Amino acid sequence: MAYEVTATRRRPQRFEDLVGQEFVAETLRNSIQSQKIAHAYLFSGPRGCGKTSTARILAKALNCAKGPAATPCGTCQQCMEITKGACTDVIEIDGASNTSVNDVRQIKDEVLFPPQSCRYKIYIIDEVHMLSTSAFNALLKTIEEPPAYVIFIFATTELQKVPATIKSRCQQFNFRLVPIEKVKSLLGEAAAEINIKAEDEALYWIARESTGSIRDAYTLFDQVAAFSGDEITYDKIRDKLGLVGVDRLNAIFESCAANKTTEALNQLDEFLQSGISIEQLISNSTDYLRSLLLIKNGITKEALLGQSQDRYSKKVLDSWSPVQLERGISLFLQLYRDIRYSLNPRYELELAFSRLSWLSQYVSPAEVKAAIDKAQSLLSGSGQPAHASASPAGHSAPAGQFSPAQQANPAQHAAPAQPAHAAPSTAQFTHTVAPAQSAQSAPKQEYRGATLPNGLPVFSALQNADGGYSGYAPDTASPDDAPVEQAVPPEVPDPFDEGGAVPPQQTAADLGQDVTALKDALISDLKIQDIMLATSLAGTSGWTLEGDTVTARVDSVYLQKQLESQKNQIASHLTRLSQKTLHFVVKLCLPQHANLMQMATKEVKILCDTFRGTLVNVVKKEDGQPVKKVTSDEDTDAADAPEDMEITEETENDESF
Repeated sequence: MAYEVTATRRRPQRFEDLVGQEFVAETLRNSIQSQKIAHAYLFSGPRGCGKTSTARILAKALNCAKGPAATPCGTCQQCMEITKGACTDVIEIDGASNTSVNDVRQIKDEVLFPPQSCRYKIYIIDEVHMLSTSAFNALLKTIEEPPAYVIFIFATTELQKVPATIKSRCQQFNFRLVPIEKVKSLLGEAAAEINIKAEDEALYWIARESTGSIRDAYTLFDQVAAFSGDEITYDKIRDKLGLVGVDRLNAIFESCAANKTTEALNQLDEFLQSGISIEQLISNSTDYLRSLLLIKNGITKEALLGQSQDRYSKKVLDSWSPVQLERGISLFLQLYRDIRYSLNPRYELELAFSRLSWLSQYVSPAEVKAAIDKAQSLLSGSGQPAHASASPAGHSAPAGQFSPAQQANPAQHAAPAQPAHAAPSTAQFTHTVAPAQSAQSAPKQEYRGATLPNGLPVFSALQNADGGYSGYAPDTASPDDAPVEQAVPPEVPDPFDEGGAVPPQQTAADLGQDVTALKDALISDLKIQDIMLATSLAGTSGWTLEGDTVTARVDSVYLQKQLESQKNQIASHLTRLSQKTLHFVVKLCLPQHANLMQMATKEVKILCDTFRGTLVNVVKKEDGQPVKKVTSDEDTDAADAPEDMEITEETENDESF
């Protein structure tokens, strides 16, 4: 007997033999049993999933001598002829080879003649989407109202290319890819039929490579069986087909996870020297990282992993997080797209494994944002550190909070006096402030942490020996809530305060009467929340308080406009500090004999220096019309320029702003 490939030998002959298409099989069986047979069917789906086989089974079921029957006998003359493809009343047409309108016209002429030996004349047109537009249009009327003895069965892998006019005249059935477990089971049965032993790992690999197509799985199985002899093993497949294998992938990825770039590149060279192709290595590496990501997410199904979970390196799993594994997968996916246009694909592959060596240092944008948000919360004083929480009795309270004992009697927990100049060390600040709710008479309480002059707590900072700050940390207290002796750093001059002196602590009532202290408290408050606004306020002078209005004087038009735009925000801060409603007003006070033109020229010069621009001309306006241009190279006395002169400037790139 001539050799028959596994895909042909194991072609389904009954609806019960269809694997993975239970919905299609059950629907067609019920239609035959109830005698509700359509005149046209459209089967669509991926390659190798049973569309043509289903069409043949349907033809046998309709033309069986004992039928129409949901299960054809397979032994009558009609069933045997259809199985062999020799039945004259069941015509299979390749749509890719018969695309013209003339081929369709021949079909229209043939349908006029009834079947010779069967009950129905059935046309099976495979790859029907390849027909031309004219051919489809010629079929429309025939498909819509064919003779009672004619049935059309169309099969296609690209349903979107079939015209809607054809779809609307057919019953549509969508075929699906077959699950890996079922494909593996079919391969095991095929191996048992020909007395070949097969490892489960090898069958899983074949099933995964087929991507759900049974015909592809049988074809690859025949190829593997040809060189495997009496037993199919994964080691033979790996050696013969040039696969890397999970063991060797464990070795190279362990080197990458340990940041051993030299070892990883040497192992990569060994793989390539042994004949493994670059494309195959990229594919195997991507599958490996994908399996690690699935394991990280708690998926251990062997059909998805392709291997047993125990075969994957625990060192690699412990070294990389799911986000880092996602980054590694995207790296290889992009590499596969890039190598076709690369100067040398090997260089691209070596670069990818070199990047994997520092994958453990990769931080995703989401993690960066979370860190920035946390730092912003700490710096602004709007929230507590992630590890700061309410403490039980006998333990320390977080920064800016009181323990139960401190809340009960805050006076007993006041901090002892500290020396004026303690030695520089990693220490925390302890300040005594009055709580906001009792402005004048309430007893003072201790906040374990730095505080602003307005009484708001700020998180403690860790100070270096050179006076700088290395980070923030929650304060701690002794278990019995006793005051802790803490070193106070030496006083550092503050650029926002005159003379570098820190303003004394004052109550809200004092701040409401002393405008100078109110200014200092406001600037100290804004140094953390809005440093730019604090800098602008530091440039003001001559603060006065008249009624409920605070007036500040500036000598710059720019500074005046900037503070005017934020006066509501400043007023809200002043109201909170003084605990009474205050308004904020900015007045421009220029020196005597000040020249606006000269000041504008100065500001333009600052603008040019900041943005590396160049002053190109000065235009004098008269009645809105430019009458004279004076270049910057001319000796122009800005002090003598009239006030209606407009100064224009351009950058080095000739872009004016």
